[in-house]
Amino acid sequence: MKSKKILIPVIIIVILALPVAAGMFYTVYEGEQVVITEFGRPVGQPIITAGLKIKTPFIQQVHRFEKRVLEWDGSPNQIPTKDKRFIWLDTTARWRIKDALKFYQALGTEQFAQSRLDDIIDSAARDLVTAQFLIEVVRDSNRVLTLDLEVLEGEEGQSGEPLEEIQVGRERITRLILEKVQETVPQYGIELVDVQIKRINYVDEVRKKVFDQMISERQRISEKYKSEGEGEAADIMGQKQKELQRIQSEAYKQAEQIKGDADAQAIQIYAEAHGQDPEFFAFIQTLETYRKTTGESTKLILTTDSDLYGYLKSSNLFER
Repeated sequence: MKSKKILIPVIIIVILALPVAAGMFYTVYEGEQVVITEFGRPVGQPIITAGLKIKTPFIQQVHRFEKRVLEWDGSPNQIPTKDKRFIWLDTTARWRIKDALKFYQALGTEQFAQSRLDDIIDSAARDLVTAQFLIEVVRDSNRVLTLDLEVLEGEEGQSGEPLEEIQVGRERITRLILEKVQETVPQYGIELVDVQIKRINYVDEVRKKVFDQMISERQRISEKYKSEGEGEAADIMGQKQKELQRIQSEAYKQAEQIKGDADAQAIQIYAEAHGQDPEFFAFIQTLETYRKTTGESTKLILTTDSDLYGYLKSSNLFER
């Protein structure tokens, strides 16, 4: 009976101690940091190391914040450029809570921080984009323009449209936005890691002008390439014709030389044959003449003193 009387108070004490113990211990996980407040006011420095921690139960409260890099994704804003062309600018950024105590005192929650970043980043982007020409916001380097200047050298004056050259560029504008925002956000305990222009879209009235300009520029380059290609083709065809004529001339020269050598050999053979038996040679030549000049329907009218008639007469054809 006495043991029961002792056990009941012990159970009551344990039951009452459990909430106290639960409120006394808390865990800080990897990837988060904690700010402890007492009656709404921060106590001590932020806790950034993971592990089991102790606090005053019921009096102190735990406020948890991310230690990892967070994402900010803004809404597209319509912004005018320096040359009065309106574009839709869509930006994104990465940030993290660097000083949890200052962050808690200035902003309190990540949701409010996202809203504050909307104002800061959009304002910085608007200020820097409106100070630049459209070409500076769209393009990142002079790589294409350098090619254009080489291809279209001397044509700017003819077309009346000088090629635009980038002085700042999209990447530099992005860096300037980042630098400007980095000057402001430390007061909120925030570190801005990176800012990027996610997308640029033209409003309807600007889009057609930009596309027309791009088409015109590409057509000019295309015509220049075509002109150079036609010139190269004409030069190649000229070289081909020149080489063909040279080959034909060499071939004709060799053929004529071979023919001349053959004719000389034939003359020499004829001369040697004539020298051995002139009468027989004359007879053979006469027969060759008969073969070339007579046929089935050929009629010959010869005088009595003709050499051809003499051979016909000596062959006794008339006697038969």
